[in-house]
Amino acid sequence: MGKEKKLAKARAQKVENTSPISVTKDGRIQIKILAKPGAQESRVTDISAEGVGLQIAAPPVDGEANTELVKFLSSSLGVRKSDVVLDRGSRSRQKTVIVHSSSLQDVERILHSMADKN
Repeated sequence: MGKEKKLAKARAQKVENTSPISVTKDGRIQIKILAKPGAQESRVTDISAEGVGLQIAAPPVDGEANTELVKFLSSSLGVRKSDVVLDRGSRSRQKTVIVHSSSLQDVERILHSMADKN
């Protein structure tokens, strides 16, 4: 591989690594979430390198916000609730969600269009 191709590939990987939405080694979609529980309505507020900002219309008590997060994402992405799994961060505002039955492009398109509306 030529030097220019290696540099282009390295740049592309660097750009990919700044997205909070990625594909795991086993082909599932992984989304880094920055949750803001206790909101009036659930919605995507922004998308940055740190994560997808989500306001959650449930208090952070007894797992209510996590349940609402899974329900909101499954509804928004058009997948079953069982296809959205809270992987990490059940007691934190920084969470990682795994989505089955969807493509990276579809998830990115939907979440970006929701963020652009706000």
